[in-house]
Amino acid sequence: MVTKPAATETQLISHLLRRAGFGGTKEEIDHFSEIGYEATVEHLLNPPIVESMPQDIIRRYHVDQSDLRVQPATGSNWIYRMVTTSAPLLEKVALLWHRVFATGQTKLIQGKVILTQLEMFRDLGLGSYRDLLLGLSRDPAMLMWLDNQDNHNGAINENYGREILELFSMGVGNYTEEDIYECSRAFTGWTIANEPYNAQKMRNNTARPYGYIAWQFRYDDSDHDHGEKTFLGETGDFNGEDVVDIICKQPATARFIARHIYHHFVADELPVPQWPHIEPRDPEAIELMARTYFDSGYNIAEMLRATFNSDFFKAEATRNARIKSPVEVVVGSLRLSGGYDWPTSDVYDANASCGFMGQGLLAPPSVEGWQGGEEWVSTGSMMQRVNYASKVVGDVSRPGVRRIADELRSVVAGGDAEALVDACLERLGYLELDEGTKQEIVEFAEGQIGEVAGMNGAAKDEASNRAITSIMQLAVATREFQLA
Repeated sequence: MVTKPAATETQLISHLLRRAGFGGTKEEIDHFSEIGYEATVEHLLNPPIVESMPQDIIRRYHVDQSDLRVQPATGSNWIYRMVTTSAPLLEKVALLWHRVFATGQTKLIQGKVILTQLEMFRDLGLGSYRDLLLGLSRDPAMLMWLDNQDNHNGAINENYGREILELFSMGVGNYTEEDIYECSRAFTGWTIANEPYNAQKMRNNTARPYGYIAWQFRYDDSDHDHGEKTFLGETGDFNGEDVVDIICKQPATARFIARHIYHHFVADELPVPQWPHIEPRDPEAIELMARTYFDSGYNIAEMLRATFNSDFFKAEATRNARIKSPVEVVVGSLRLSGGYDWPTSDVYDANASCGFMGQGLLAPPSVEGWQGGEEWVSTGSMMQRVNYASKVVGDVSRPGVRRIADELRSVVAGGDAEALVDACLERLGYLELDEGTKQEIVEFAEGQIGEVAGMNGAAKDEASNRAITSIMQLAVATREFQLA
């Protein structure tokens, strides 16, 4: 039996940047390969600088991204952040919690409150899960999304009480219907502060036609049910904080959150509704993360540190084996190709493309969020994925693509087709292709090099650019580029 050589540092760094971010450029991968894998993990978890395109610049050029009333504005605003951030793991974590705590602009109508929710995910998403769950329970977008403003003492609304147990912490099979009711009682009085006048007739709180209210959390003690409650085997005059404390110390919560982290960062799992009935793909990995959850005081960053440094994360079977989400395809392509040094209308196309591929930002299909995995891929969505990435990397007017073309024209002139293909794959984040696929692209490259030979001046440069971008377009159309 032939044993494959161990992964190189460059391969591991490329893998880490795809999973903990949106992929890396050749320059980024080379830099992190020099400082080492574990140091790169620490850099991602504790970025020295957190910056992205400033909001005042974006608003100056996009009036709709000041108002944020409609999804194209709100989703595009987040695209700017993901494409230009110096801290990609923060955005990848925000995507994780947006997927788990799925909140949609479609019901809330306004988008600013969801961007505020995303900021809360950035602030709390790598810390204690208790703090994150409390932040979520006080978040105005979530309160309105799951109707907790309609959860009153003597008139219980179970929407949030049910979902915090079923989808946000423990999963089906680990609580009773009575637990849902008692949990909901504990969250009575948790509402929003600035409802408009005549609130009973304006339940969506949009204050039309003069604008949208930036809702704030308010605890109304007079509307809270102070009666004794029995929840998950404990009894007392529980409030929402008490319920969150009880939830977070449950072993089922540790395993449920670990499985979400595994699904988002390691390997595609089955859709969430099947989890109560089917064991995790890698029970030992889930056990490691669950143990870290308790050992670290429910700390998400420690769970990720343990994951990224684990053998199961680095294993050959894990690398290039998880289907990229539409956002990963779009944002990863844009971070490679550049073009976002200044506001651009291109951001709206990027946002729309995520939706065409099946992941409309701030528009989850249901409270369960996106299932991911094989559900990302269909005949139509695959065409969208390939066409989008191909269009981006084939556009030599983008600064990143132009820089690659400038760097590789001498390789075209050298006449070595395989060296040219290797150089293009390196610029695409050290993309690894099946040998048969790579050989077909090499044969194509030979023809391209032959066309360039004998040309001079501007015509030669233009033909070289076409050869380079055409090779990259073929590479992003491969199966391997669709995987992380």
